Amino acid sequence: MSDFDAVILGAGHNGLAAAVHLASKGWKIAVVEAKSSAGGAVKTQELIEPGFRHDLAAMNLSMFAGSAFHHLYAGELAAHGLRFIRATRCFASVFPDGSHLGIGTNAAENTAAIAALSPKDAERFAAMSNEFGSIAPHLFSLLGAPMPSTQSAKTVWRAWRAGSMPLLTDLLRLLLSSPRGFLDRHFRDEKLKAMIAAWGLHLDLPPDAAGGALFSYLETMTNQAFGMVIGAGGADVIIKAMTGLLRAKGGELFLNSPVASVDIVNGRARTVTLADGRKLTAKRAVISNIHPKLLFNGMVPQSTLPRRFVEGLTTYRAGPGAMMIHLTLDDLPDWSASPSLKSYAYVHIAPTLAMMTRVYGEAVSGLLPREPVLVVGQPTALDPSRAPEGKHVLWIQVRVLPAEIRGDAAGEIEATDWASVKDAYAERVLSIIETQAPGLRTRIRGRAVWSPLDLQTENPNLIGGDSLSGSHHLDQNFLFRPVAGFSRYKSPIDGLYMCGAATWPGAGTGAGSGFMLAKMLAG
Repeated sequence: MSDFDAVILGAGHNGLAAAVHLASKGWKIAVVEAKSSAGGAVKTQELIEPGFRHDLAAMNLSMFAGSAFHHLYAGELAAHGLRFIRATRCFASVFPDGSHLGIGTNAAENTAAIAALSPKDAERFAAMSNEFGSIAPHLFSLLGAPMPSTQSAKTVWRAWRAGSMPLLTDLLRLLLSSPRGFLDRHFRDEKLKAMIAAWGLHLDLPPDAAGGALFSYLETMTNQAFGMVIGAGGADVIIKAMTGLLRAKGGELFLNSPVASVDIVNGRARTVTLADGRKLTAKRAVISNIHPKLLFNGMVPQSTLPRRFVEGLTTYRAGPGAMMIHLTLDDLPDWSASPSLKSYAYVHIAPTLAMMTRVYGEAVSGLLPREPVLVVGQPTALDPSRAPEGKHVLWIQVRVLPAEIRGDAAGEIEATDWASVKDAYAERVLSIIETQAPGLRTRIRGRAVWSPLDLQTENPNLIGGDSLSGSHHLDQNFLFRPVAGFSRYKSPIDGLYMCGAATWPGAGTGAGSGFMLAKMLAG
């Protein structure tokens, strides 16, 4: 039996952030990981051909680059190889009429492009951009505070002091608004609205979901202000740097080490038993970066839990699933709307709010969407090191999809199991892209298609292919994530804590929950 101050279950980036910070405070740390490599949903591999590196799931590292964790450890992480590449052309949407609209770091260019659609909207967008500087500190402070906490209360107080009641009510309205409600209040042009609203379905927030406006607003404003960030060589650069830093601080990482149980002694989590029989003692804390539904369905006996907590977990909903399509290419897509689109990090194919609403409704009803929302990532446009010279990779995320298929909204695909469906559905996706980038198929060297269930197999935390570890609708966010009364990372078991995307502040690469929990534990 080995003794540690804390044993951390799962080597995703939140677990590693907690491990690094606690090790920095002198804690003896063990991180146990079931897979052969660390990273969770942040992994980069040569899936198809040697020399072509694909981000399996997460590609955008802007949240990590801007995180409080990175701010504190930037120098040490850089010493362990962390490098970012900044996109100055961040994201764009393409439309059926052959036009496009994008956001980059040149605010004047952004405003001019919007003005070509609507001069009034351009004025409103410029005003919104100017106001972002005064709003952002309060929003980021709230998102970087445990929920609830004295820190979050102080954030509200500071917002009131800074702008009195008008600023406070504006912030509250933003937090509660749907994307459509927010966008209709500010803009008139439908293309501009669609470009901004597309970010909502990176989570599970269709145009009419209350609380969905915040993410779309923040992504638009922060991309313009700071650019989008990806990892040099692959998203896994943050994982390599974090594990290197952890080891340098004396922490231990156990790979290929699935957890059999968290052992409770006199009401407290005391040891972690691995599948091979090894036992790790946790003198101060066991920290789980595993989805709570997995943690409390076998690893921890439900008989040790209060009924209210069990009921809360039972009703905790997954978001819709996603599909990943990875391509190796002889050249980037030849976007018909503009040659400039080859230089954008993301191209969204989500042309209207009505289309996004329809896609979401079809997916949650168990149907394969007739026309899914597509996020086409072009990492080699920014980082040529991810492919051999002159070649490229394409990162396609298909949002949103059902985990269990009941039918096809287009009436074309008869099978209802993902193993049989995924290649046919990938062909539908490629056909949709070719309406905007003719000839894409002629540039494809190879492909790898990951269905929602393939994603779950690769990472069991992605239940049903839900890359978010739970819906972000208001009833599962803020104070309610993952269960009301347990949003401050402590489970009902003494000494057992939770972090990860299923806890506040939710999904993304910001390392927020792991870092906030570690700060609370370390004092």
